[in-house]
Amino acid sequence: MGCCLSVTAHFIVVLNMQELLSSATLLFILLNPFLVIVYLTDIVQRLDEKAFRNVLFRAGIISTGVFCCFTILGDAIFSRFMQVEFASFQIFGGIVFMLIGLQFVFRGPGAIELLRGESRHLAGAVAMPVLIGPGTISASVVIGKRHDSWVACTVIFLSVAICLVTIVVLKRIHDRVKPRNEPLVERYFEIAGRITALVVGTISVEMIMKGMQAWLEKL
Repeated sequence: MGCCLSVTAHFIVVLNMQELLSSATLLFILLNPFLVIVYLTDIVQRLDEKAFRNVLFRAGIISTGVFCCFTILGDAIFSRFMQVEFASFQIFGGIVFMLIGLQFVFRGPGAIELLRGESRHLAGAVAMPVLIGPGTISASVVIGKRHDSWVACTVIFLSVAICLVTIVVLKRIHDRVKPRNEPLVERYFEIAGRITALVVGTISVEMIMKGMQAWLEKL
């Protein structure tokens, strides 16, 4: 009997760890530091590593706070406080993503600079729309439903922290490689920016379609 209880407890622990890892992976993939570094091309090239870290740190605090709010409150933020459907947020977010994707198609990676505003507002502009978006907010709501509030917030904190550390490492690699291979680095960002346009455009269409589908199901 004791052996069975021990095996059951071990299975539950393993299952919980898998759920935690799944939640952390979900948010990390949606944050996607390898894609974010392309969004931040102009900042990466303009700021030194210390200034870049400071901007990312403040953006990370803002993003973590927003994600935790959605994790704790869930979609009640839309239905109770804002008195709108979550589908409306998905459709609007999809339109925003589509505009970003179109800018990338015609202007390349520098297009995101238009959406961030002046340099003194960099931290808030990096937080939104680069880190905070329909996908990451939806993931935060899902994570909040899977786990207790404090566990979900811990998962979010760790995911955002790992993402930001990865971005800083990529920035350091960029700074070391660029002086010797500047044309190659610029070519990489140009190509990556065009590819990013396809990814962002695809996500935007998916967001709009899911929002419309949710609306149709309520009719």
